[in-house]
Amino acid sequence: MKKKRWYGLLGLLSLLGFIGVFTQERAFLGFFAFALDFQYFFVQADEMQEEQIRRSAALGFFWGMGTSVAAMGLLILAGVTVREGLYAGLALGWGVAVAVYALTGFWYSCREWWHART
Repeated sequence: MKKKRWYGLLGLLSLLGFIGVFTQERAFLGFFAFALDFQYFFVQADEMQEEQIRRSAALGFFWGMGTSVAAMGLLILAGVTVREGLYAGLALGWGVAVAVYALTGFWYSCREWWHART
């Protein structure tokens, strides 16, 4: 029961989306996608769902770290300063990690729903 609350707290990241509303930094609007994680406050979590979240998070982490390293290396080799390469690589890696987590979580949910119907 307590774990369900932790998953739901990921939805608080959606509050960062208001930075994009009240400033000219429109890239922050993407944080509103985290509002979907508030659903975990209202869903009865079972072992299968927890395992799907763990698997999605692990895939997101590894893809994000790999993307960060690859982007930093390529940018530095392309002649960008180390600091700019680091910032761009970390931003790209974090974005990829979130996207992989969200997409794999969606895929696992759809797959479970499809198997439940048959």
